[in-house]
Amino acid sequence: MTVAKPAQSNMDSFRPLRYTGKTLDASSLFFDSQRSPTVFSVDQLVVYPAQGVGKVERIESRDIGGATTDFFIVRILSNNVTLMVPVQNAQNVGLRPVCTEDQGRAIIESLKDRSDFTGYTGQNWNRRYREYSEKLKSGDLADVAYVLKELLLIGQNKELSFGERRLLEQATGLLTLELSLSLNQEQEEIKAAINELFADVIQPKIAE
Repeated sequence: MTVAKPAQSNMDSFRPLRYTGKTLDASSLFFDSQRSPTVFSVDQLVVYPAQGVGKVERIESRDIGGATTDFFIVRILSNNVTLMVPVQNAQNVGLRPVCTEDQGRAIIESLKDRSDFTGYTGQNWNRRYREYSEKLKSGDLADVAYVLKELLLIGQNKELSFGERRLLEQATGLLTLELSLSLNQEQEEIKAAINELFADVIQPKIAE
């Protein structure tokens, strides 16, 4: 069982997204610690940065250094890893609720917008790897969607390296599982919808 530590990004809360019905409104991205509860209930689905969706299985009290500390015992759904998240530190480590349906739909809309993609310029892979890794660790689903979109579009112009494919797989898993829960759809349906959005990028490779 792993004791959770604060995320490197020092993200104190999830950035809620407002669904406009058309596109992702960048002005609607904001920090609001009041909307990120630090108290979760047993059986509630939550998200832990870089690990993804988990379930609060119970709340335990442990005697550590002579002081009693309460922990959320969270089981990550994708790999059954169990985390011990201190209740008082839950917000600091980035533990948050699963995104709402409106937030999930806003993420889907953001994937359709390629205006922020400047194209592959052969920039230093180590720098891009650090950037993408930090975004995946942030716990912000918008960051995860950004990494997925970037790598899919980069793959249109070059063969993705092993490291890039690993990051793409991680981003895909994190994104599709949470969206499947927020939108009440099967994970495979979400994957199919994303593949359809990027059919112009993916299909040519399949044809080859």
